[in-house]
Amino acid sequence: MSRINTNIPSLIGQRTLGLQNRSLNTSLERLSTGLRINRGGDDPAGLIASENLRAEMKAITAAIGNGQRAEQVVNVAEGGLQEVSNLLQELQGLVGQSANDAGLSQEEKDANQQQIDSIISTIDRISNATSFQGSKLLNGNFDYTTSAVSSTLLTDVTVNSAKLPSTANAYLNVTVDTITSAQTAEVYLSTGATFDGSGGSYTIEITGNKGTQQITVASGATQASIITAINQFKDVTGVSAAQNATTTARIEFRSSGFGTDSFIRVKELTGSTSNLIFDVDTGGTGDNDVTDTGRDATLLINGIQATTNGLSARVSSEGFDVSVNIDGNSALNTTNGTTSFYITGGGATFSLNPTVNLAGKATLGIQSVSSGNLGTSADGFLSALKSGGSANVQTGDIDNAQTIISNAIKQVSGLRGRLGAFQTNVVGAAVRSLGITFENTAAAESQIRDTDFAKETAGLTRSQILVQAATTVLSLSNQQPQSVLALLG
Repeated sequence: MSRINTNIPSLIGQRTLGLQNRSLNTSLERLSTGLRINRGGDDPAGLIASENLRAEMKAITAAIGNGQRAEQVVNVAEGGLQEVSNLLQELQGLVGQSANDAGLSQEEKDANQQQIDSIISTIDRISNATSFQGSKLLNGNFDYTTSAVSSTLLTDVTVNSAKLPSTANAYLNVTVDTITSAQTAEVYLSTGATFDGSGGSYTIEITGNKGTQQITVASGATQASIITAINQFKDVTGVSAAQNATTTARIEFRSSGFGTDSFIRVKELTGSTSNLIFDVDTGGTGDNDVTDTGRDATLLINGIQATTNGLSARVSSEGFDVSVNIDGNSALNTTNGTTSFYITGGGATFSLNPTVNLAGKATLGIQSVSSGNLGTSADGFLSALKSGGSANVQTGDIDNAQTIISNAIKQVSGLRGRLGAFQTNVVGAAVRSLGITFENTAAAESQIRDTDFAKETAGLTRSQILVQAATTVLSLSNQQPQSVLALLG
């Protein structure tokens, strides 16, 4: 070393010491913060990936919270529905008790009617009072709104779920197409204008969904009188009679309901002549014992084949769950019959996905459980059981009252089952899936951003040793120029 103005070894030592100090500081920062990436310069690509994963974790956390909130909403609604169900069971008992005319005084009937009025008022109060954070749950607030529903073609329309776009005035068009019509069970009896029993009489047994009745038809009885006699017991048997339009010499027996669950059996018990009963209105061979069942309609709803039961049809898919009842006497209950209506809004919408879009939303329709909505258009609604109503227990139709209550019980239990399925299979599954997704996302983010303490501790030890060595070397390099003094003697 013969130069003193520029100490090259010292510069090398300073540069090396600076590098080692930066490495030591980086290790200290990572160990003190627990993060491998504290700024963009630490790992630009890793920082981008980590921030994206953090954003996803926040979205997943919000979605889990939404699912938990949805469960709470369903729990509140379920609590109200359970009480309504209990009250309907109580109504069923009161109506059954009031049907005992011979053993019940008018005062007891009046007392039962007072209880019925009180129960119905309570059901209406529960419908209006059940709420979550001020939002009514059971008064139809979360039911779907529809328009252009033909009352002459569709008797009931229920929208259980429908995903509507978030744009203003969005709607969903629903088209119902009939492939094959629903039919009642039909059996025919040859009578002529005046029944000819060859001087004797015939006893026939008529069996329907409701029960069995035997009728004796005397020789010489007019067809009209036979029809009248049969129709007197239609509430007992569920079978009505009328003159057949195609072959007027025959009486047409029809079940009160449509579909494969409806049946008729007409059997000749006594009589000298057989082969009076037919299962078709034209042609065919008569018999003395004929059974027939109805036929379920075959319907398409928005091009999807519906599950049908008589006149009722339902399509259930993700984001589209609609039930309809068609009018059996309308043009819709014919081959190639069609009608359309619109779902214009409503329903409860829950965002159960981290990404906010239509596909990530779960929808649920909660119908009103007020007395004016529990029941059916065909049989009547629960409000008909109030004092002065057509189905009150004092002067009204008690048989119909029991039918209305049975329909209401099925309606409420069906709604409870649907809410339970939504809570378990939709919300519960989504929350569990999101929990797993959150764990995996957090693990991925941690792998990128968090400090590996074992690795950094080893790096810290190395950096400490190198800093000490560089410091020592720098000190020696600073002393080396002093050797030039020996040349000056």
